[in-house]
Amino acid sequence: MWPVATKTKFGSTSYEDRLRELGSFCLEKRSLQENLKNNTEDMDIINQDSIGDSSQKIKNSQRDKSVLNNKKDEHINIESDLHENKHDSAAEEQPHLKGPLEKKYDKACDFYKKHKTRINYVIYGILISAYLAVVIAACSLNFQRALPLLIITVLAVVFICWDFLVAKYEDRVAAFFSPGERYLEKQWFWLKWVLCAALIITIILWLIFDTAKQGSRQMISFGGLVMYVVLMFIFSKYPTRVAWRPVFSGIAMQFILGILILRTKVGFDVFNWLGIQIQTFLEYSDTGAKFVFGEKYTDHLFAFKVLPIVVFFSTVMSMLYHLRIMQWLVGKVGWIMHVFMGTTPVESFVAAGNIFVGQTESPLLVRPYLPYITKSELHAVMTAGFSTIAGSVLGAYISFGISASHLLTASVMSAPASLATSKLFWPETEKPQVTLKSDLKMAKSESKNLLEAASQGASSSILLVANIAVNLISFLALLAFIDSALSWVGNLFDYPQLNFESICSYIFMPFSFMMGVDWEDSFIVGGLLGYKTFFNEFVAYERLSKLINNREKGGSMYINNVKQYMTVHSETIATYALCGFANFGSLGLVIGSLTSLAPSKRKEIAGGAFRALIAGTVACFMTACIAGMLTVPGVEVPCHILLPNAFNATSFPANSTEVVKCCQQLFTSANNTQENFLGGNYHLSSWEGCCEILNQPAFNCTWIKP
Repeated sequence: MWPVATKTKFGSTSYEDRLRELGSFCLEKRSLQENLKNNTEDMDIINQDSIGDSSQKIKNSQRDKSVLNNKKDEHINIESDLHENKHDSAAEEQPHLKGPLEKKYDKACDFYKKHKTRINYVIYGILISAYLAVVIAACSLNFQRALPLLIITVLAVVFICWDFLVAKYEDRVAAFFSPGERYLEKQWFWLKWVLCAALIITIILWLIFDTAKQGSRQMISFGGLVMYVVLMFIFSKYPTRVAWRPVFSGIAMQFILGILILRTKVGFDVFNWLGIQIQTFLEYSDTGAKFVFGEKYTDHLFAFKVLPIVVFFSTVMSMLYHLRIMQWLVGKVGWIMHVFMGTTPVESFVAAGNIFVGQTESPLLVRPYLPYITKSELHAVMTAGFSTIAGSVLGAYISFGISASHLLTASVMSAPASLATSKLFWPETEKPQVTLKSDLKMAKSESKNLLEAASQGASSSILLVANIAVNLISFLALLAFIDSALSWVGNLFDYPQLNFESICSYIFMPFSFMMGVDWEDSFIVGGLLGYKTFFNEFVAYERLSKLINNREKGGSMYINNVKQYMTVHSETIATYALCGFANFGSLGLVIGSLTSLAPSKRKEIAGGAFRALIAGTVACFMTACIAGMLTVPGVEVPCHILLPNAFNATSFPANSTEVVKCCQQLFTSANNTQENFLGGNYHLSSWEGCCEILNQPAFNCTWIKP
């Protein structure tokens, strides 16, 4: 028997294994000896073959040595020259005696470095004092003319002081308000119901008094607002998990902003002034367009008048972004919504950013935090993009003839509405990871100076301008084809009037009517909503501008039983309802841009984009409902058309504000002679009705009565 393998300190071994290793070693040694013998024989053969060429190699080696020697000499000379140059430069670098002027300059530099902070404060103080002196001088010369400058200065001083105090005494301020915050947290359970009850009672009382004064038209808008909230709750992702604070506070912010802007004289005048200033500011783009396209650039209005406004506005926005003015504005508005609505910082800042920039640019403000946001926050980010418009295209819509003040108001009011509808349609069910407040840092501009920022803004607008142009060309051509095809199909059934607008009118008519649009105008507004949803808002606003132009020109309201223009009230509501990027074309744009910014959220983005599109559309509709509730109707149509319709219609209130204004205008413009009374565009019924309403003794109306 073989001995059993034993384990030693050298490892596990056996006699059989040792014999095998010894045999393999001997075989390897023999093979190495044979290979060595073969190699020596090969070397002998090679040496014999190369003996004939040895002399030639020797000659070549001698020649190469001579060349190398020459190169070596040259290299030595170069090194010696370099060595001499180094000595010369070292001699030149030796310190020399400084003159008196240079010594004074060095002392001035050292003094500035030592007292840099104080010197900067002195310079800033001098500049601020000079600016305040200019403001005071302007106010003393003409206070009314300098009032906008004074208001801007006061607001800037307040916000700068606030930022300074918060940055320096943030801990003390937080400690001062902490007892009140703890008290509110303890009492919040019953306090929130008290606040909700007070809000509801206030709205009901306001509706009662306002309805008695203005009529019952705004009650339809209020009913539409309630309807949209109920529908969003029914089709919510998680109806039982809805947090009602963002919803009600968002609607309350809309209502408060609407009252300040649309019902108070100060707010209306401020936004009206801003709209006029923006219109004036955008007219400066005509200078560049005239230089590039010639004096007759207005012959091609959209290409050479509207699109250059987009370029100009994009340039200005890029410069403001470089100066960090945009980040400052976005931060302030986002902070207000974060505190008032209780939304997270990321979604609040993105919603605030969409007031000024587009749906693809605003997420860049919080780009580092996008991979860590929840599904509800991601839905809110997309909804905010769909429910607002960019500042760059705002100028284009204004150039169409749309009211600048209403567009500005819609942009501001839709920001809280987007968060309200988003949190109602997709409630928060996760714990947000990004809960920073003051430490949330927004992205900075990549440009190094102001000129580079302006150039980048102009260059980046190329894609936007091209996108607008090609989309309008393709969509309008496609719309013409669809209308032709539908007309052909309708002609088969003796209804050649069938087109895309008529189909959209019937689909969106209930929604437009519930916003407060007149029943006769609801079909027109429904068609505009269809253009906006299935194509884009550019097509819709272009159609709306034609309706506005028709109203301003006057003329018959109906031609071949087709209404040619709407009332001002309906135009206003349509302006608010169309003010958003909620269309199917923007759906792919949002998915692509957000996926590139947060690739880890690809599935969440694709899964929630369509719901965000619906939420953004409803946010615009809710803003339109608020506008319908708060807009005070003015003179809707020309007086020579309004008065006959007013006095011939049985349902029209004869003592309405519009009719009284038109009658006053009629009597003011007329002479005291009977011949001129019956002239012009006014009918006899208009004179009879105005005489009955005003009953002014200055005019003898007895001759009109039979």
